[in-house]
Amino acid sequence: METPREKEHLLSLKVMRLTKPSFVMSSPVLGEPQDVFANGTDGFQDVSPRLGTVPGLPAASLGELLTLPQNFGSIYLGETFSCYVSVHNDSTQTVKDVLVKTDLQTSSQRLALSGAGATPQVQLDPESCIDEVIQHEVKELGTHILVCAVSYNPPSGDNMYFRKFFKFQVLKPLDVKTKFYSTEQLPMRMRAALQSDEVYLEAQIQNITQSPMCIEKVSLEPTAEYSVTELNLKPNINSSSIFGDITYVNPMDTRQYLYRLMAQPPQGSERGSFTKGVSSIGKLDIVWKTNLGERGRLQTSPLQRVSPGCGDIKLAVLQIPDSVTLQSSFKLICKLTSCCERTMDLKLILQNSVKGLSWMGISGKQLGKLGPGDSIQIELSVLSTVPGLQVRLQIGCSNVWAYLVNSWENWGQEIASR
Repeated sequence: METPREKEHLLSLKVMRLTKPSFVMSSPVLGEPQDVFANGTDGFQDVSPRLGTVPGLPAASLGELLTLPQNFGSIYLGETFSCYVSVHNDSTQTVKDVLVKTDLQTSSQRLALSGAGATPQVQLDPESCIDEVIQHEVKELGTHILVCAVSYNPPSGDNMYFRKFFKFQVLKPLDVKTKFYSTEQLPMRMRAALQSDEVYLEAQIQNITQSPMCIEKVSLEPTAEYSVTELNLKPNINSSSIFGDITYVNPMDTRQYLYRLMAQPPQGSERGSFTKGVSSIGKLDIVWKTNLGERGRLQTSPLQRVSPGCGDIKLAVLQIPDSVTLQSSFKLICKLTSCCERTMDLKLILQNSVKGLSWMGISGKQLGKLGPGDSIQIELSVLSTVPGLQVRLQIGCSNVWAYLVNSWENWGQEIASR
């Protein structure tokens, strides 16, 4: 039994992606003496102008040439997908109630781009067409399918319907890596000029496309709990970028950006404090242009920061010398900050557990009460007994009421010389 033949449609559908041309390097075609087109025959002269060769210089190339896309190709996340949809009446008959619908199918959802709830066109005469331009900002990675559906009524009165599918890939344009630094993680000589409750965010942005791009903006949009200061501007030079006026990034090149975060103080408090555990800092907003001016925008997911565990008390060194004289004492100033929600009655414990440095003072000294979020500064004396770099100091602080002990090691370093 023969399969019934599908009816031929009176309308045709054409879809063309609207995109900028791309650069292609042309390679000259050279001929050996024994080849058919050698010695400047007429056949080779007819072909060579289409191969990008320079008249009089057959071994030279014109360089990169602009070529139009031959298919849907690929598109990068954050860019705008644009296409031209045309429905043409190829027949000699007039059709009625023409409706064109376009949807975009992703791995997680189906988006209606045009035609949803639209009124059909009353009639479409022979050799006439319906044209429209569709634009959509791509926000998902992976395979995307453009579904174009056309319905109409021919003169016979039967309702006709057909669809076409166009598949394209959405690729990742940038590789974004972030890292948080608390003040305690910075070198000792940098801490004196910084506040102990500051956090620094380093963002590394790498161009993983196959063409250069110009990064126009990289900004950190913090949540309501934090304030941010951008550290990528030159001081006292009209706030110009440290990368110059044009941030031109070649394929696989990386740019590093730095931001300083401060916790917003709650009502009735002068200073804020960072939330313990996991907290949401904000989002990175990145805007770029390709080498032919196509704009793209990418916003990261909320950046999560895990606060380092500091126990009930946080220790910060405010002042410590870089070098000291052997067999002489030196002063250092520390700051203790309460990180718990109860009042503590503190007692200082000095432990001489390593060779080379010895505490000078009374161990077990009462420091007094320390309320939630309060701070206290203490001045300590240390004696150096061994020359060289000393990196291990141990200090403890106990809560008299709860019998809990907080101790810190490797929080200071100095060089003892003769």
